[in-house]
Amino acid sequence: MATQPQPRYRFAFGPFEVDGYTGQLSKSGIRIRLPGQPFQILLALLAHPGQLVTRQQLRDRIWRDGTNVDFEHSLNVAVNRLRRALNDSAESPRYIETVPGRGYRFIGVLDEPPKLQAVPPVELPVTVETSRPSNGKLWVVIGAAVLLIAVIAAALSFRSHPKPSFAEKGTLVLSSFRNTTGDPVFDDTLQQGLVVQLQQSPFLSLVSENRVRLTLRLMGRPSGQVLTSDLAREVCERTGSSAVIEGSIARLGSRYVVGLNAKSCSGETIYVEQLQAMHKENVLDALSQIVRKFRQGVGESRAVIRQHDTPLAEATTPSLDALKAYSTARKVAFSASFNSAVPLLQRAIELDPGFAMAHAFLGRIYADIGESVKSAESTRRAYELRDRATEHERFFITFSYDRQVTGNLDSALQTAELWAHTFPRDAEPHALLSGFSSQGLGRYEKTIAEAGKAIALDPDITPAYLNLAFGYVFLNRFDEAEAALKRAADRQLEIPDSQILGFYIAFLKHDEDGMNRAKLRMQAMPDEEDWMPQSEALVAAHAGRLRWARALSQQAVDTAQRSGHIERAAIYRAGSAAWEALFGNTAKARENAAAAMKLSNARDVEYGAAFALSLAHDDARAQVLANDLAKRFPEDTLVQFTYLPALNALASLHRGRPAEALSALRTNLALELATPGTNFFGFFGGLYPAYLRGQSYLMLGKPNGAALEFQKIVDHPGVVFADPIGALAHLEIGRASTLAQNRAGAKAAYQKFMELWRDADPDIPIFKQAKAELARLN
Repeated sequence: MATQPQPRYRFAFGPFEVDGYTGQLSKSGIRIRLPGQPFQILLALLAHPGQLVTRQQLRDRIWRDGTNVDFEHSLNVAVNRLRRALNDSAESPRYIETVPGRGYRFIGVLDEPPKLQAVPPVELPVTVETSRPSNGKLWVVIGAAVLLIAVIAAALSFRSHPKPSFAEKGTLVLSSFRNTTGDPVFDDTLQQGLVVQLQQSPFLSLVSENRVRLTLRLMGRPSGQVLTSDLAREVCERTGSSAVIEGSIARLGSRYVVGLNAKSCSGETIYVEQLQAMHKENVLDALSQIVRKFRQGVGESRAVIRQHDTPLAEATTPSLDALKAYSTARKVAFSASFNSAVPLLQRAIELDPGFAMAHAFLGRIYADIGESVKSAESTRRAYELRDRATEHERFFITFSYDRQVTGNLDSALQTAELWAHTFPRDAEPHALLSGFSSQGLGRYEKTIAEAGKAIALDPDITPAYLNLAFGYVFLNRFDEAEAALKRAADRQLEIPDSQILGFYIAFLKHDEDGMNRAKLRMQAMPDEEDWMPQSEALVAAHAGRLRWARALSQQAVDTAQRSGHIERAAIYRAGSAAWEALFGNTAKARENAAAAMKLSNARDVEYGAAFALSLAHDDARAQVLANDLAKRFPEDTLVQFTYLPALNALASLHRGRPAEALSALRTNLALELATPGTNFFGFFGGLYPAYLRGQSYLMLGKPNGAALEFQKIVDHPGVVFADPIGALAHLEIGRASTLAQNRAGAKAAYQKFMELWRDADPDIPIFKQAKAELARLN
């Protein structure tokens, strides 16, 4: 029997709208050119969604006058053209399914289009095969009918509730997505899909997973407990949120029913919606549409939704298995460790190499564990695929590209600021603004301000507390930095970075007990066991205890290599090469620089090695590395304004041209107090250009200028941390004061250096020089 076509000539599905009256196909409001035959095929399929339209029916209606046309070839060409316009494929169709040997079927989820006067659609006598159900299938039919009645009842019930509005405060708690299909591929997957879709709204915000975990802990529940509806409502009340969102998926015969239910914190239903998906491959489209309806239902305009609405299959991946791997990776990363998420993200990329956010998140994880080369590779690939992401995710990808690939911090800063302006309820861009994008420019007041904004939006956003503490440290406000770390600890937000920073704050405050407490707490974090020995090595080197520093640094390198943190091992080697060169141990400096470069050619490793080689008068190898940095990082803020000026100045000093060295360092003046990239994991390199300016002035016979430069190092311990130049700066002030014939000032500076190096190894070349100089002064 034939079905009666609907009196409808305008359709909407996913981001697409089809207007049969004007013959136009558009995607997110942008017109897509589609010629006559492919467009007529699309109209025919849309007029009968989910039903088979045979090849013969298409020929009779669309090629009725083409008696001499190679119909089979023309039909195949037209269908392929249609699929390209819809970004669809025959292998994994989302919209147009091929029924081999018979015809085609539209399998997408139709949405309600904008109203337009209806005109008769393309009429096709589509045959529907029917059969009387056997007794075995009867219960399936009855069950489907019962479920359908429940869906209708829920829809009717919703009409009695007032339309919700979250115009002023749209903070949502997501309960666990209910999957009653029995198919594990939907577990966690649709929850992540719901997050991606809701994050596209500039007016809604989600309570972060971290905040949910901490709230559960305060409730006396396991932090990883499944967030049932009842638990979600309690979390909603405790976090002062607006509503709980409950997603669900169930089977309806051979189809799937995707549901979304919004409830107040007290449990009152304020919104409910269900959509059907013909096949498993259409579930993501149904989820995209149901969130679109929800956003419209809570007051967002069509114009805003159209501007910030990318279907899930395009924003993430059409592969449910890839999305499941990605969803699990995010869950593992934030509940266990970043390292354990890497293989899951690699699996997601293997299943869908075009999964932009899987590449981007992998790049973020690599950056956080200190693997900048791998981070740049993954982030670059994400940037190439950024069109396959939501606008929210594109901000993250673009920011990450400038932060981790080009190194252009000004550009990264601008992207994050636009992100914060576009999504004013999102804490993430403020947290990123408070990080290295501002710290690497020396804008520490901005670091503190942006961290405060992030915390105000999400009190449990861990990186913001860490960045807040770093901002205070860079400004020598150590008590406030400790208070920021305590605020994080009180909310159970401690991470390894917090313990390392706490260790350095205690060092800067001469608090040995505080340093020991940080060391003990760090022992409970085995994934980062290489980090503390290197920090202790720096502290030992700062005191001139070189043999002990070497032993600790070797321990850090060996541990990092065993853990697979190769680049971290390299940055440790580069740091030790730098302090060996500063101490006058040229052979050891060259050895460590070569070992660092053998492990990694990462930007910061290369700079540390080049600096050490140049100090050790191996100018040829240092120049090769400097040339490589200039070639590989033409936009990089640190390379162009700190690293290359320092290396060029060192080369000029070795040629006996101190004025030329000062000229080379002039470009660094605007960023001289900025923290360098070597400060991450390595914690060395701060204020090296100031140290070189001081050396240049000494060579020019200008002791006052030299003393001012070395005094900058003494006055900014929060930028220098435990780098040995913090101690050597006192020695250099003594030398400048001697040149200025200021005996009292010189003796005071030498004595301060000797006090710092009271337990120093006696055979360090620069220490022997200092003792001889002090003896002559006395």
